Parts: sequence; structure tokens; C-alpha cells
Amino acid sequence: MYEHCFHLLMPVCFRYNNNEEDARASYNAGFIKILKALEKVDDNVNFNAWAKRVMVNTLIDEYRKNKRYTSHISKSDNERELDFYSEGHVNHAESNLGYENIMMLIQELPKVSGHVFNLYVIEGYSHREIGEKLDMSEGTSKWHLSTARKLLREKLDRLENRNQRMVI
Repeated sequence: MYEHCFHLLMPVCFRYNNNEEDARASYNAGFIKILKALEKVDDNVNFNAWAKRVMVNTLIDEYRKNKRYTSHISKSDNERELDFYSEGHVNHAESNLGYENIMMLIQELPKVSGHVFNLYVIEGYSHREIGEKLDMSEGTSKWHLSTARKLLREKLDRLENRNQRMVI
């Protein structure tokens, strides 16, 4: 069971941690929670989906526990700015990158913006849910998502330009 969960949940842990040691520590903490709650799981529940949800909640709990209050963001939520940065943008560099490269770019984001990006885009949480889980306002969650998207777009554009120069 440990190995089955390891292959399923370690990619989730890597999305929220910058190094393998922290990812493994998070995995172990989440796996212990899975084991403790295993008796309560109904046989009709999809085990993989349930285990993933437990792991994500464990990662969120760890984030809250380790949250540093030294850097506060004082940014007003300008709705037009949020709308501008959250609009869809087609970038063909994404198709040239593998999963590992995209995940490395996400790891380079500021920590809170990266967490919000993972929770919203990959895990499917709403901004309201993210705000509740990370102790921030819904608007701050939207700001972090737009910042993450903007930074990723810039990184992808730089990679695309670098790749085009190499082809020429």
C-alpha cells in the first residue's frame, strides 16, 4: 500500500515542496493520516481520489503550520488588473515542454502564489475555498493566481524565444 500510494501521491507532494526531502516528509505525514482514517473509508469510495484529497489537505495543514508572517502583501485588488492577467493566453512553448519542465517552472514561483496556482489549476479548488484554507481573502487568492499566471507566461515566453533563437 505504501508503494501504491507513493507513486500516486509523491507528484502531489513535489508540487507543494521545493526539494525531495521535504516532499518525502510531507508524504510520510499524509500517509500516516491515510492509515489512521482507513477504517472510516467506505468500500464504495474511490481510494485513489480519497487518498489524494487527504494528501492535499495534509499539505495545506503543513503550509498553515509553517506559514511565516514576515512578508505580508499589501496589494489592492484592482478588478481590471485581475481580469487582464487572468485572461486566457495561448502559448505554444507549452507544447514543447514536458511535464517535468512545467512543474520546475511552477516550483520557481513565489511560494504562496505557487500554492494558490496548484490548488486552483491542478486541484480544482475555488478562490473561496483557497482563501479559507490558506487564511487569505478571496481577492488575495485571485491576485496570487494572476501573479502566478503572469510569471509563468513570462517564463514560457522567454523559453520560447530562446528555443526560436536556437533553431535559427
